Parts: sequence; C-alpha cells; structure tokens
Amino acid sequence: MNTSQPQDDGTAKPVDRLDGYGIYRLARQLFDDFWNDAEILAKDFRGRELARQQVRSLDSTCANIEEGFGRGFGKEWPQHLKIARGEARESLGRYERCHHLLPPDLIKQRVATLDHIIGGLTKTIQTIEGRTTAPSRHPSPVTRHPK
Repeated sequence: MNTSQPQDDGTAKPVDRLDGYGIYRLARQLFDDFWNDAEILAKDFRGRELARQQVRSLDSTCANIEEGFGRGFGKEWPQHLKIARGEARESLGRYERCHHLLPPDLIKQRVATLDHIIGGLTKTIQTIEGRTTAPSRHPSPVTRHPK
C-alpha cells in the first residue's frame, strides 16, 4: 500500500496495489459471484459437496495471488501464481461438472471468466519468468570467435 484515496468522511484510505492487477480483481469478483451459485447448489445434497470444494478452490485462487504478491517479486511470486492457476483450473472443471444443477448460460459465463483468469495468470507467469531467464547479452566464451 503506497497511495491513498479520500473517503466520504474526508480521511485518506490506503489503496492496495494488488487491486491494480485486473486478474486478481476478476478472481475476487468470481468468488463473490459464487455466493449466488452456492445457494442453487445447496438445494441438493450432491451440490452441497460441490459447493464446499468450489468455495475452497475459488478462495485459494485469490489467496495464492495475495500471498505471492505479499512475499514480493522474487521466485515465490510466479510459484504462487502457478498454484493460483491450478486452483482456477480446478474451479473451471468443477463448474463444468455442475451442469446438472446450474443453468447452462451461467456455467458458460463462469467458464469464460475462469478461462480469462487462467490465461491472465499464464501471461503474467511468462512475463515474470521471461525477465529472469532472458539470454545474456554476452555470448559464452565457447561460442566467441577468435580474433
């Protein structure tokens, strides 16, 4: 947190830089949207079990982004993003398996959102790892031509 925004009462509220990461905001919104989905799933004993697992994987997607961001931008950041991506993939598959209880248009919307999250996490991971594994500007002594 390094900036502030004025609140209704005139005081300054700190702004979390993580909120600037659109994929994180999307993952948080999907978690919030799941509350309504869980109400539908809770009407069936099988749906309740799916809802228990889904809330864990959707929460873990957000939590791993948060933890990785909180630890800084070393090797742990892409590792936490990979875990978040795995959790998002798990959530996507579970939504597809909920087709007996959730409306098809809702599943299609949630799957599209998760596809976007997974793609964004993948792109972020590639960008971060590309910075750390970029080839050296100087050729290896073995490949240098003799003068």
